[in-house]
Amino acid sequence: MRSYFMLLASVPSFSYAHTSHRHHAFLQRQASTEPTLTIPTYSPGSTAPVAGAPPLPKTFVFSQGTYPELDKVPPTNSPQVAEWMKELDGHNIPPLSPTKNGECDNDPDLAAKSVERGWWTCGGVTRDTDITACPDKMTFGVTFDDGPAEYTPTLLKYLNENQLQATFFCIGSRIMELPNVMLDEYMTGHELGVHTWSHSIPLTALTNEQIVAELGWTRKAIKEITGVTPVTMRPPYGDIDDRVRAISMAMGLIPVMWTSANGSTFDTNDWRIADGEVTKGQSISTFNRILDQASTIDTGFIVLEHDIHQVTVDIAISDTLKAAQNRGFKLQSVGECMHFPTTNLYRETSQNATFPYATKSGMVDIDGDGKGDVSVAASKVNSSTTIPGPTTNGTSSNDRKTQAATGTGNGANQARGLTSGALGLSVLGLFGVLF
Repeated sequence: MRSYFMLLASVPSFSYAHTSHRHHAFLQRQASTEPTLTIPTYSPGSTAPVAGAPPLPKTFVFSQGTYPELDKVPPTNSPQVAEWMKELDGHNIPPLSPTKNGECDNDPDLAAKSVERGWWTCGGVTRDTDITACPDKMTFGVTFDDGPAEYTPTLLKYLNENQLQATFFCIGSRIMELPNVMLDEYMTGHELGVHTWSHSIPLTALTNEQIVAELGWTRKAIKEITGVTPVTMRPPYGDIDDRVRAISMAMGLIPVMWTSANGSTFDTNDWRIADGEVTKGQSISTFNRILDQASTIDTGFIVLEHDIHQVTVDIAISDTLKAAQNRGFKLQSVGECMHFPTTNLYRETSQNATFPYATKSGMVDIDGDGKGDVSVAASKVNSSTTIPGPTTNGTSSNDRKTQAATGTGNGANQARGLTSGALGLSVLGLFGVLF
């Protein structure tokens, strides 16, 4: 049952500002003067929108002490993190040292090895197990990062009225503040992914234990509120290397990036507007150039947008989404555009025999209480996973995706993971997709 209520006064309302950063700046919470929101609630036991998913769990109420401090990297000495670290057992996590702060200028020695490390930030490097573009030409994979926020309901209203689906990459700390907004995303058919707990420090700059904590607490929050566990993640700032990839995948989370083509990344720079680094008009112009680029490539594309600021939501509603539709692009969530069965986007409903990976016990302890929550015994792939070879920004990444879809060319072999030392799976194989 769906009903509506006024946002609880005990839940803090915030707007968000960014501090300077190379891709997309750190989040800072500031008191908001925006009016109280009306957001929907759903009764415990309500039927889930995904076939085979459990009914909605009991209503979530945030309690200090049950989750880490908001907006900070969680401590790594908790029993929950100790349980989640066990998911890395049997996986080949590359022994790469953490970067200084995820920025190339401060790490010239590591930046020089970006292709070897698979470091996206300094080399635009992706791997065949990353989702970087929709396979079908003229298809726009719609994603929004950094919520849920107080402006997200406005975006959801527009998407739902126009029968559009999007993928939301959620920050655990924001989920704690607005759990019902994230639940409404799920219940109205949008897709959920993990965007870390704090979004405060780039993942490549963290230890293995800290990465596990950032991913694990957000994964736990999503399951506690919706009853399901996502199998996708997006690294804050796009900062990922082979160590972060391997840890994410060992935890059952496939990295979703945004498209690069012809030397450009498909980033709207909408997040820069709140800081005054760019104007609204400049961000819109950037998006129109993205559409120009997208018209020339052989695949579809994924764009970086945000639902964290009022201006970013306003641009999405009034400009970017309409502009793409007016130019003939088909707007879909990432799962839709990749032709993934909806059930395969969550652990509890996945029928995929190859991902998420099996564990020694056949179970995964999502809530970290020492007891298995989700069975992955059906998975047939386990242990000694190695990340595939690189694809660098500005190379034939889109051609490789096309060849993978059609089963032709060397790109098809690479996308299937048949390169030397590869994982043995592409993202297509991970989701059990055949074209």
